[in-house]
Amino acid sequence: MEEEEEEVLCYLDRVLEEEVFEYGDEELDPITPVHSQFKGDIEKGLEMKKLVLSGFLASEEIYLNQVEALLLPIRPLKATVPTSQPVLSMPQIETIFYKIQDIFEIHKEFYDALLPNIQQWDEKVTVGHLFQKLASQLGVYKAFVDNYKVALETAEKCSQANSQFQKISENLKVKGPKDSKDCTTTVSLEALLYKPIDRVTRSTLVLHDLLKHTPKDHPDFPLLQDALRISQNFLSSINEEIDPRRTAVTTPKGEARQLVKDGFLVEVSESSRKLRHVFLFTDLLLCAKLKKTAVGRHQQYECKWYIPLADLTFQTLDDCDTCPSIQVLPEHEIEEMKIKISVTKSEIQKEKKAPKGQSRVERLRKKMNEQESWLLLHSPTIPFRIHNKHGKSFLFLLSSDYERSEWRESIQKLQKKDLQACVLSSVELQVLTSSCFKLRTVHNIPVTSNKDDEESPGLYGFLHVIVHSAKGFKESANLYCTLEVDSYGYFVSKAKTRVFRDTTEPQWNEEFEIELEGSQYLRILCYEKCYDKSMLNKDDNEIVDKIMGKGQVQLDPQTVQSKNWHMDVIEMNGIKVEFSMKFTSRDLSLKRTPSKKQSGVFGVKINVVTKRERSKVPYIVRQCIEEVEKRGIDEVGIYRISGVATDIQALKTAFDTNTKDILVMLSDMDINAIAGTLKLYFRELPEPLLTDRLYPAFMEGIALSDPAAKENCMMHLLRSLPDPNLMTFLTLLEHLKRRVAEKEPINKMSLHNLATVFGPTLLRPSESESAKGQHITSASDIWSHDVMAQVQVLLYYLQHPPISFAELKRNTLYFSTDV
Repeated sequence: MEEEEEEVLCYLDRVLEEEVFEYGDEELDPITPVHSQFKGDIEKGLEMKKLVLSGFLASEEIYLNQVEALLLPIRPLKATVPTSQPVLSMPQIETIFYKIQDIFEIHKEFYDALLPNIQQWDEKVTVGHLFQKLASQLGVYKAFVDNYKVALETAEKCSQANSQFQKISENLKVKGPKDSKDCTTTVSLEALLYKPIDRVTRSTLVLHDLLKHTPKDHPDFPLLQDALRISQNFLSSINEEIDPRRTAVTTPKGEARQLVKDGFLVEVSESSRKLRHVFLFTDLLLCAKLKKTAVGRHQQYECKWYIPLADLTFQTLDDCDTCPSIQVLPEHEIEEMKIKISVTKSEIQKEKKAPKGQSRVERLRKKMNEQESWLLLHSPTIPFRIHNKHGKSFLFLLSSDYERSEWRESIQKLQKKDLQACVLSSVELQVLTSSCFKLRTVHNIPVTSNKDDEESPGLYGFLHVIVHSAKGFKESANLYCTLEVDSYGYFVSKAKTRVFRDTTEPQWNEEFEIELEGSQYLRILCYEKCYDKSMLNKDDNEIVDKIMGKGQVQLDPQTVQSKNWHMDVIEMNGIKVEFSMKFTSRDLSLKRTPSKKQSGVFGVKINVVTKRERSKVPYIVRQCIEEVEKRGIDEVGIYRISGVATDIQALKTAFDTNTKDILVMLSDMDINAIAGTLKLYFRELPEPLLTDRLYPAFMEGIALSDPAAKENCMMHLLRSLPDPNLMTFLTLLEHLKRRVAEKEPINKMSLHNLATVFGPTLLRPSESESAKGQHITSASDIWSHDVMAQVQVLLYYLQHPPISFAELKRNTLYFSTDV
């Protein structure tokens, strides 16, 4: 019976999913025919709104009958209190049935007010104020929720102590809907006490549906939006801990097996990557995959394997020589997919504004979902190995050490309890796997195509972060922090402070510039550096340093986008890390702004600098390249990993003022700061190194399909560059392809990676030039607009056989210099 009641409300889990609900022997199906009739008919949005409300009203009637069933035994139970044989004491009655009367009155008033609105429906009818009032009374539910566990425990104890109450609690009578033939149904007290908890979630889901079918200019829209905000805040404040039926399964022995954590992880199985949904229960870890089901049918999970926590150990490479090898895709493929996603996103925005673009939008959304799912599957590289001490080992790949630490800590916390190894029969395993669909807390893979249009798209641009200091360490250690932001559904490590040695209060005071790609969160992880030489023979992706703490903050656009620095503290395991941040949108941060002081080198035209220096290539370019070649060629992620912003600014000032100590500064400075200074120089040129004038021709040339025509055009464009630009470009080209990329096995920087890093920097037009191009509709468009072509231009020259200045100039005689 309880399952049948659940069916009544299930249609809210998916937008008007065509499901039948049952009550007793009679099937009620008020949803399906009308749903089919209006499916895809956008103009009948208000009819759909009425449909959603009608279905909700029907479920509200059932809910009222359920709450009323809880009220019925209160009076007779109270009547026995003063007698010689009371069934329950007054405190027990008040505990078990706490706030039930209030809940009934709130919903009776709501039902009575909503019913005439639906009966006399027209497009002007407003119901938002009713939902707003309902949401404003959630304080009663908070009181009910806080008392819920005590109410259940009290009811259970009373049932065991009093057979009369046990009989009452197992046979409560619930009235059926008005038009139902079967007047009553028997339901247990425990099942009915759960209904109010479930109801808030259902009401929140219906508000989502109502907003989808309410025009934004309708007076109902802001009221429904406000009601949804209040409901969501309430749900997030009480979280899953109050939802034992959603998070627990009863074992055959009557014990409660609770779901502690679940999420999507990438498993390496049979040398290929598979997306799995992993469920951590109080006594076992279960790895499942979603089965393919027919349209309209409920999704189901298939168990791939499980390990009792009593038998689970964490495996390192030293423990086992037969761990599956980790196949890592070249980074350029990951970067190219990101650009493709950005392009698809831009196309979706354009089609939304087109008169008949809706059908194409759906196709593009599907395409983007496939692209993002591919990225989610292929981007993780950090291994998480677990082992069944009586059986097999398994390997997951995660994108962040943060997640690995979370999973490991959650498992270890459970293992501290006195756990017994459990062996599930095939039936028990099937029951547990079937329950995963309802128990799960993570419903969709974390891709942006799964988000509603109203949800925040995240921030695009540059986040400036200063990591100041940390307190709370009990013993001196060698400490450093790493910074991560989310991007395309997973987290990426973006920066790392220097190691502060042998201290309990590190003072880093280091500033970083972090690129954001639709990011919504910043994470800070604090590590103790391991200098043990024996620990260095680990897998390339294995982090051997010990995590001391980790924390996360949401990047609130209102707070972060102010011009002033915003100071904050992240608390992690008793450790407090103090940091400041501010955000610059991409359109502002990528502007090429000429310097007002022509005496420096940053923001000054390259021909002015070379003429002043009497050089063919600017001094700053030569010195940075020389230093990187001297001690940065073997650095993993050279030119990709952010340098400390304060170090980069110090070098910028030194080059601008022609300080005599530049060479000493360069030799002492962190190599990533020097690489960052070189990138900043090219980024701040008043016009790109490959010039505004030739930019359209480069875009056309790289698009040519005939190899001979492309070769002719691309070489001709190089010859057309001014001599200082050409000499500087060829010098950089030689450095990147001959010195950096040849050490790719060590530094992980392929030609594709280098083209991705430098392409936009060397080609992106100045603001006045880019303004002539197509209109940019969103922050993400700025990044996707022509970026792929800019990367391809540089990649063409990096992959080309050696190009010499003299050879190019000799050939100038045979070609016209007009472009």
